[in-house]
Amino acid sequence: MFALPLGDNAQLRPLEPWQAPEFLAHIDRARPNVDPWIPWATLSTDLASATAVLQRYADNQARDTARIYGIWLDSTLVGGVMFTSFEAAAGVCEVGCWLEAAGQGRGLVTAASRALIDWAFLERGMSRVEWWAAVGNTRSSESARRLGMTLDGVLRQRYPYRGVRHDKEIWSVLRDEWPAASGPAASGPAASGPEASGPEARG
Repeated sequence: MFALPLGDNAQLRPLEPWQAPEFLAHIDRARPNVDPWIPWATLSTDLASATAVLQRYADNQARDTARIYGIWLDSTLVGGVMFTSFEAAAGVCEVGCWLEAAGQGRGLVTAASRALIDWAFLERGMSRVEWWAAVGNTRSSESARRLGMTLDGVLRQRYPYRGVRHDKEIWSVLRDEWPAASGPAASGPAASGPEASGPEARG
């Protein structure tokens, strides 16, 4: 299993169904911060439902349509990043994130998201990476801005949450706008995840 150092005693690793008990304990801690913004946090309320969330990502990774990774700080799961959608034929994917309070203010989401975006552009040849943020989720919007993304627009009443429909911001970055993709493509065979891309060791 790979572990990508993120600095500050933090690592990015795959998040898999066998880790559901650890994932559930983390979501219980993170719920006050992420429940309004991450739909599957609402769905992960016991071991069976938490396992189902991770299994769905594992199944989608096997189909090359989504992936999920955890962020560990001092050996404790504190958040993660994911490709919520990955459309290789269209060259478009969406990156998302979440974080509990213990992991905030350390740049972990930015570092982990950069690893995913590097892999999407450099290894998989994607043309566009999107970032969707609920209007009002200022932390997510600021993360997109720090990644150099452009706000394309707002989808009004895009999704329901507890009986109320909410607006969604759509941010994006294109391959020719991404600094790591402006030079020659990374050499070597394509890999199955972000562990094989970018300037630092992924193994």
